[in-house]
Amino acid sequence: MLKPRLPLNLTAIRSYATRIAEKPPARFPDPLANATNATVKVLPEDNLTFYHRPPPSAPTPFSTTLEPASPLLKRASRTKRVPMPPLLRPSAYKPDPVRMSDENVQKIRELRLSDPETYSRTKLAKMFKCTPNFVSKVAALPRPQRKQFSKKMETEHEEIREGWGEKKSTYTAIRQKRREFW
Repeated sequence: MLKPRLPLNLTAIRSYATRIAEKPPARFPDPLANATNATVKVLPEDNLTFYHRPPPSAPTPFSTTLEPASPLLKRASRTKRVPMPPLLRPSAYKPDPVRMSDENVQKIRELRLSDPETYSRTKLAKMFKCTPNFVSKVAALPRPQRKQFSKKMETEHEEIREGWGEKKSTYTAIRQKRREFW
């Protein structure tokens, strides 16, 4: 049987701590053991200790065990009408949109179909005081016209992209490629 070898070179012994020093857990004194007015009853055969501390003041009708300890446990009292707190979001202060009449909806459709270039969604939304999303739902362009319009917008955007530098166009291409994997 081989015996472990002891290091002869004492410089090889570690001289630093391997763990972060931790504070030992706090040990608070037992408040019952040092209480002056507490009566202690020890039952050695059951290894039990009972502590009894009387209340600091005489009991009153308001400090009984029948009364709930927390005011949250009490029944709700009948209160007068109190104003509600203010709303959190400013959007909640806006009134609901007024329902648009059928004549206005028909007029939006006619204008949008007659000339989608001049009567865009945002322009019609401002004219009739509604959202552009509502205009697109009510007066959607036919599919071939929509494709033609999107091709025209794409060519305009392509002209703008031609003016970009190499760095910006590279970063945009990388971003589009990343978006494909979503």
